[in-house]
Formats: sequence, structure tokens, C-alpha cells
Amino acid sequence: MPFAIQPIHIILIILVAILIFGASRLPEIGRSLGKGISEFRKGTKEAAEGFKEEVSKPINAPAAVEPPASPAPFQAASPATASSGKPTGNFCIQCGTLNPPEAHFCASCGAKLPEKAA
Repeated sequence: MPFAIQPIHIILIILVAILIFGASRLPEIGRSLGKGISEFRKGTKEAAEGFKEEVSKPINAPAAVEPPASPAPFQAASPATASSGKPTGNFCIQCGTLNPPEAHFCASCGAKLPEKAA
């Protein structure tokens, strides 16, 4: 095994650490390194549990949005209104917005507009 760590390598690493940090600081560094590793493990475990919890939740369908009873006053004066005052555009089923007759999607909510009968 060309890349295996042998006992001589470990002794060499310890000697270099003693020379760099000093013998009195090595236990302190070891403690802080151990605490950091344990905090990392705890954080990854909590993240994995949270992910499993979110994945196992059932998916709820969004509530249907009811269109308003009547369109807003500014929509009646839109370019999709004929000279007689009657709307000539497409009403959005989801939000009730009056859209131009050539529109295929609602300008407010982006929902697909119903097809007009020819």
C-alpha cells in the first residue's frame, strides 16, 4: 500500500505539532477539534432528520382561488371593452381579470384562459 499511514508518519506529525504549537497547547487544540467534529456530526444528523421529515409530509393541493363577484372598475374601461360597454375579452377563471380577446394567458395570475367558441 503506497499511501497507508504508518506509525512513523504519526510520530512525525505529532513531533511537528509539538514544535509548532507547543506541548501545553496540544490538549486544548485536541479538545476544540473534538468539539468541532461532534458539533458537525450533530448538525448533519439534525439536517438529515429535518430532510426526512419534510420528504415524508403529504403534499396538499393548493386551495382554489375564487374569482371576485364583479371585476374591478378599472377593468371595465380596459381596451378589451367594446364601444357598447360590454366586455369583449376573456375573463380569467382563477382571478376574474378581464384580458384582451387575443390573450391566451391571464396578465395578472398567468393562468391559461378558456378558449372562445368560434
